Amino acid sequence: MSTESDAEGVEAEGPEPVPSSDDGGTFVDEFGDERIGTDAAAAAALLDEATTGRRLAADLSEAGAGPRTLYHVRRVLDSFPTFTGGIAQVLVIVVFCMGLFNVVTRYLSKALERDYIRAEFFEGQTMLFGFLCCLGMNYGMREGVNPRVDFWWAEFSDRRKAWIDLVLHVLLFLPFCWMAIRVNWDPVLNSLGRKFDGTWPEGWRVWNSWEVSPDAGGLPRAPVRVGILVAFVLLFLQTVAEIIKNGLILMGHKTLAGLVERDAPIRVDA
Repeated sequence: MSTESDAEGVEAEGPEPVPSSDDGGTFVDEFGDERIGTDAAAAAALLDEATTGRRLAADLSEAGAGPRTLYHVRRVLDSFPTFTGGIAQVLVIVVFCMGLFNVVTRYLSKALERDYIRAEFFEGQTMLFGFLCCLGMNYGMREGVNPRVDFWWAEFSDRRKAWIDLVLHVLLFLPFCWMAIRVNWDPVLNSLGRKFDGTWPEGWRVWNSWEVSPDAGGLPRAPVRVGILVAFVLLFLQTVAEIIKNGLILMGHKTLAGLVERDAPIRVDA
């Protein structure tokens, strides 16, 4: 892929929003283009978006084949958390509704002295809650919500942050994710119905051989176990994406790394 096509592809990712020209006057961006804004906040947001897009296009055009390839790999890997994060958001609503149903049926059963409680909903709520937490792991890593000692971290330069993250991701996160995948691999296959001799049951009704909860009205556990394994695979891929980001920062390509500037925490001194 040529350099020009990369730059054009970045500029063509999405049209710039055109604010209404009700009022607010005009302003000139750093490239000399006159723009119309309704207020200072909208003008600043529009200017920042346009500046970021042009810097990205310029950085792509100047970068070598290696950084450009890493950039495209990072974009692909960063798209997974967007998908899984959306699923997790939907599951939050489902888990809330199931929890509400469980509470209502419990009080109704006590008030009317009849059994309206469904064990499937209680167990399903627990399983779905664990599943959505697993799906959110890679999203949390991408968004940087993991705990840090902020009043130290905020004072570090971007290169120092990149070095710290790079070393810790390589030495801790990658081995941890790989170990978690290896540890869960055989239990997941056994939960899906694989026999101890390594053979699989015959027939197409595979769900009949899934591991089932021993509780009364219990649900199959195999889908949740598969979800845990998939979650660690996605976390492994996102760790690779974070390593690529930090590598791009150390190479001097902050724009290609998608570096997001976050506000420093407020320090309160006694």
